[in-house]
Amino acid sequence: MDNNSPRASVISHTNSAYSQAGSTRHILADLNNSSSSDYGGLLNPPSAPFGGASSRGSSATNLSLTINYLPSKFSSSPISPGGIRNRKGGRSPDDLDLPKRGGGTEAFRSNESRMSQGKGKLRWNKFKWILFLTNTCLTIWSLSGLVVCLLTWFDVWENADVIRTGNKPELILSTVAACVGIFTCVIGWAGILLNNRGFLAWYTFLTWITFAFLVIPGYLTYKRRTFNLEGKINAQWSRFIGSGGRLRIQDQLRCCGYFSPYVEATLSQTCYARSILPGCKLPYIQFERKILGIWFKAVFGLVPVQLGIMIAGLLCSDHITYRFGKGMMPEAYRLNLNTMAVIMDNYANQLAEQYGTEIASDVLKRSQSNMSSVQTLIHDGSPQHAPLSPFHAKYESLSHGPDTPLTPM
Repeated sequence: MDNNSPRASVISHTNSAYSQAGSTRHILADLNNSSSSDYGGLLNPPSAPFGGASSRGSSATNLSLTINYLPSKFSSSPISPGGIRNRKGGRSPDDLDLPKRGGGTEAFRSNESRMSQGKGKLRWNKFKWILFLTNTCLTIWSLSGLVVCLLTWFDVWENADVIRTGNKPELILSTVAACVGIFTCVIGWAGILLNNRGFLAWYTFLTWITFAFLVIPGYLTYKRRTFNLEGKINAQWSRFIGSGGRLRIQDQLRCCGYFSPYVEATLSQTCYARSILPGCKLPYIQFERKILGIWFKAVFGLVPVQLGIMIAGLLCSDHITYRFGKGMMPEAYRLNLNTMAVIMDNYANQLAEQYGTEIASDVLKRSQSNMSSVQTLIHDGSPQHAPLSPFHAKYESLSHGPDTPLTPM
């Protein structure tokens, strides 16, 4: 077979896409010379911005893997009646909402929802339901904890002033933990309702921060109650709470002094030298033992719930939709100038072989006029966004099939 024939060039391109960048130059030249239409050498090898032959020959390894795309090599299971998605159920292919919602170029079209419209009603997947339930649990305990802490700060509960005086560090940490939990669940709701994986990534990270703030007050209250509570109460009464704190505890517990009105008492209308009120040590220790026990049991009871929330976030936050990752084209498959030069050479050969040199020249002339218009927009400083040729400005342009007529811009 003659190596200079167009048929030999097409066979050579089928075997190797990389070697064709320099093997079709003489064919394009012959086709241009034999054409009866005068288009000024439109079938010559493409020039800038696609790059010259020397630059493509030296950087053939930088070609995009898109030129190797063969649809026949990919599985047809999503659209095949006997595909893998039909194994578990006995439904017919007409009952399936194919393809999977989300992903592909459709996810980046203008005004396109993240979950594409199917035949039936849109439904949440099981991962989204798990995140919804776990974030509901986080919202409930965070709001409940914040309400309890605020009512304590506002002195609504009976003897709440004793907690504000004797257990102020634990109360502050519990309030902070509830606030962090509410902030985390708000981020979670944003990610769940908007199908935003970035929000869900932060949500998963913040669940660990919430867990840390949750267990700290539980550990402090457990350690205070379990290890030498009486000694800690003695030191607190004599050194840390001061006369103002002693007065508030005396008024709340209706006692006077520590052992008696004569030992470390703060004078008031009900507490004086001959007062018949008992000392505050016994009622204060009993109150602390009761409150601290309720406190750390409530906190440690929430630990399994929070662990489940953290595990659900780790396992489900990246599967809020069926779209893989961000739906972006991998870098190795993105088009570049060298790849477009090879694609244009192949395109010119196919047009010349199937339709003749006149039609091929006409199509290439229109393509060059489109590129000239884009370059004019760039040089004129038009406010419109001009894409880097030969890339598409929007993904809508990818939806045109092969039968769509080529018209100038």
